[in-house]
Amino acid sequence: MFDTMIRVFSPYQLNPFNFNPLRQVLEQHVDFDRLRHTNGIHVHLCATNVETGKVRIFNRGELSADVVLASACLPQLFQTIEIDGSHYWDGGYIGNPAIFPLIYNSKSCDVVIVHINPIVRRGVPRTAPEIMNRINEISFNSSLMREMRAIAFVTRLISSGKVDGNDMKQMLIHSIRDDEAMTAHSVASKLNPDWQFLCTLRDSGRDTTERWLRAHFDDIGTRSTVDLEAEFL
Repeated sequence: MFDTMIRVFSPYQLNPFNFNPLRQVLEQHVDFDRLRHTNGIHVHLCATNVETGKVRIFNRGELSADVVLASACLPQLFQTIEIDGSHYWDGGYIGNPAIFPLIYNSKSCDVVIVHINPIVRRGVPRTAPEIMNRINEISFNSSLMREMRAIAFVTRLISSGKVDGNDMKQMLIHSIRDDEAMTAHSVASKLNPDWQFLCTLRDSGRDTTERWLRAHFDDIGTRSTVDLEAEFL
C-alpha cells in the first residue's frame, strides 16, 4: 500500500514538514567536525544535482549531515536536500558508486566494489512491482556499468601498448557480490526495517566478504579478480 501511495503522492504532500528521522540519528552519532579534520581518511559521497543532472562529489572536508542525506535522498521518499543553493537527490542516479574519485585521488590501483543491488536477475518480471524493481536495479547499476566499460577500454589500450602505462592509470577491479542471495528477497524487502531481517543481511554480507577474502586476498595489488569484458561489456 505504501508503494502505491508514493507513486501517487510526492514527499512534499506526504511529509509537508520535511521530517527526516535519519538526520537526528546522524547528528547524534557522527562527529562530522572531527571527521572533516581527520587526516588519513578519504571519503567521497556522491549526489545528483536535481536541476543540472550532474554528479557532485563531496569530499571529507565537506562532510555534514546534509551531505549524507543528499547522497541517500530517494525522491519518492524525501524532499530534496539543499546545499549551497543547489538541490540534490541520491547519487546513485549518476554514480553508484562513482569510481572516478578513486582513480584520480588515490595512490592505490585497487578498487573493491561491494554490490547491494544484483546485476543479474534471471527470469522476466511479470507483476508491476517486479517490473519497477528491475527497472530500479538496472537504473542504479547503469552508471557503474559505464565506468567499468571505460576502465576496460583503458586497460585494453595499456595492455596492447597503445597507451603508456605511466600516462594512464591501470586499475585492478574486485567485486564482492552475491546476486543469488540478493535476488531471493522480494521488492517489499527494500522497505523492511525489521531488526532480525537487517541482521540477516549483515551476516550474509560478512559471510560473502569472508569467502571473497579467502579466495582473492593475495590478488589485491597484483591483478583484477573481475573479468571486466565478460561482466560489463
